[in-house]
Amino acid sequence: MNKTISKIYIASDHRGVGVKLYLIEMLTAAGYIVVNLGVDDPNTQVDFPDIAKKLAESMETDTKSRGILVCGTGAGMEIAANRYRHIRASRCERPEQARDDRFHDDINVLALAADDIDIEMAFLCAQAFLESPFDAIERRIRRIEKIS
Repeated sequence: MNKTISKIYIASDHRGVGVKLYLIEMLTAAGYIVVNLGVDDPNTQVDFPDIAKKLAESMETDTKSRGILVCGTGAGMEIAANRYRHIRASRCERPEQARDDRFHDDINVLALAADDIDIEMAFLCAQAFLESPFDAIERRIRRIEKIS
């Protein structure tokens, strides 16, 4: 468990409920503080931009937090979340990708595609995202400052 993370905000649209609930269970069991921002009913249709906004607003003042967003494709949540200056979201399908995106680009939000990933792989991606460090060398910091 990465003790530098204050909490994990997690949210999904109706298509991502199953993956999200599994991640909440697993991450809580691993000792993380997980804040569920909804939705919890796959029959409650919502618009993914509203869910991404809720997560981005929750993370705005909590700079030591991380976020996980789940929708059907993962792309919608990634695009919506990246509209916020303090968010660096990436859609990941493999743990190695999540690790590299943290290391190189300091992502603070993981986007997952519920339609394309099984729950065990989603958890492995979340673990890699949460446990991987950022390589805070000058050129990487400079690049992140340019997009923030």
